[in-house]
Amino acid sequence: MLILSRKINEKIMIGEDISISIIEIQGDHIRIGVDAPKNIKIFRQEVFDAIKMENKAAATSVPVIPQFHFKFGV
Repeated sequence: MLILSRKINEKIMIGEDISISIIEIQGDHIRIGVDAPKNIKIFRQEVFDAIKMENKAAATSVPVIPQFHFKFGV
């Protein structure tokens, strides 16, 4: 893990297309801005973990196939 120190309005570059900006620091909270191409998905860790859990649950679930009752003749 690379650990860097930055001040407000300073950036970190990831490759040539992604930049992370320090927007605001208040106590133990830091607001950051991420500038990346639209095809790059960006999530908070807890959201990413929830998505992974949902995907895993969906992949292991058994699909429910509704039963149809047909009447022949009237």
